[in-house]
Amino acid sequence: MKDAVLAIDQGTTSSRAILFGHDGVPLLGKTTEFPQVYPEPGWVEHRPDQIWRSQLDVTQLVLDFAVASSVDVAAIGISNQRETTIIWDRVTGDPIGNAIVWQDRRTAGCCEELRQAGWEPDIRRKTGLVIDPYFSGTKLHWMLEHVDGLRSRAEKGEIAFGTVDSYLIYRLTGGKVHVTDVTNASRTMLLNIHTLDWDDDILRALHIPRAMLPDVRSSSEVYGYTDPSLVGREIPIAGAAGDQQAATFGQACFKRGMAKQTYGTGSFMLMNIGDEPMVSESGLLTTIAWAICNDVTYALEGAIFITGAAVQWLRDGLGIITDAGETEALARSIESIGRVYLVPAFTGLGAPYWDPYARGTIVGLTRGTGRAEIVRAALEAAAFQTRDVLDVMQAESGYDLRALRVDGGMVENDFLMQFQADIIGRPVQRPSVTETTALGAAYLAGLAVGFWNDQDEISRNWQLDRTFEPSLGEHERHSLYAGWQRAVERSRGWSQPDE
Repeated sequence: MKDAVLAIDQGTTSSRAILFGHDGVPLLGKTTEFPQVYPEPGWVEHRPDQIWRSQLDVTQLVLDFAVASSVDVAAIGISNQRETTIIWDRVTGDPIGNAIVWQDRRTAGCCEELRQAGWEPDIRRKTGLVIDPYFSGTKLHWMLEHVDGLRSRAEKGEIAFGTVDSYLIYRLTGGKVHVTDVTNASRTMLLNIHTLDWDDDILRALHIPRAMLPDVRSSSEVYGYTDPSLVGREIPIAGAAGDQQAATFGQACFKRGMAKQTYGTGSFMLMNIGDEPMVSESGLLTTIAWAICNDVTYALEGAIFITGAAVQWLRDGLGIITDAGETEALARSIESIGRVYLVPAFTGLGAPYWDPYARGTIVGLTRGTGRAEIVRAALEAAAFQTRDVLDVMQAESGYDLRALRVDGGMVENDFLMQFQADIIGRPVQRPSVTETTALGAAYLAGLAVGFWNDQDEISRNWQLDRTFEPSLGEHERHSLYAGWQRAVERSRGWSQPDE
């Protein structure tokens, strides 16, 4: 009997590796941060070699622990920051330029050109997505347009494109495997979510050669094996999913109408809508939640670009906190009277607004405003943005959410979780294991190799830590949210298209 599954969780600001046992409880985890690159306003990049090196380092540390503890690793599963776009040389594996991160807004003009050309309905119908710089398609188009000779080499099959999952699998297998899973593929704006194949019409519109794209696979199967020179032996890489889909699986949201919210750099709500896609008319995305064997599960998604990153900004940009753990006490130190709203539209607004020209705004400042008010406003913004998404999601799906399952680093903040319950008027459930993104990747890999038998066994692993019940009256809830909506309107359209 194998003892554990290793989850690789490659995020926007950090790389981690976690071993999970049969009960879904972490045995050991290691995390390391890596730097962000901001070459111009609205641009966000990563160095692919730093992604790879940081992820390999923590993976080797955890596998060394497994060997020392006589823990046999059955498989590796990968979860990753989605939409981030990497290109590399197929022969050498060397990246070509920096990765363009999902937060990057440089392709807003290209997206506007696609809309003007009438592509919005077809892209929405085929991919389930809106036209937005968030997704990989226009990022890849930009690279092909701006790197000399790249398009010609791509057409010859010399260049590989991938999201982070694809890049890590390629590197971990010593360059033998170029694949992506269907959840990550569904975030590129290039995949037809009905046929589960790259869409030739969209590829032609963006002038993207099919030869550079990875093969699309299910979320739970053996893609290949690790290069022994990297981790000591061959281990099957047997599962992959974008971080938000992985978290939905890790939260055991296996029934229609179940939803989870993950609070990370940004926040993302996914609701299981079953085996048929549903096209949103109000700014939500339709995405593939996971595919196991021939069974595909779809989800409605609301993507919020900035939540935890706003707390990082308080620390690194403003210098008014030294650690995220300070925010709860600061938020509790003041009353809510004299409202201050912070709209963290640093890279535009995601669902349900999809405004790439929105910018960060603080309103309601008075002479008495201090750091506690601004810190509290940053936390409350995460909850308000969640309500933006949930209201639309319930209306469009027809499902009345019974409780919201939550995960991610910010859920340790009890103030935020209580305010979240108050502002949505629904119970918020925090599980005992909050590393559900990594856990979902482990589950997908473990299912592929028989480490776990089925989804029922996974559901039994899910354990509740605490439920936060709403305590606000309806009038106060409405008043607070109305103030938020006014603040959002003041942030919208601030930047100009040519800026």
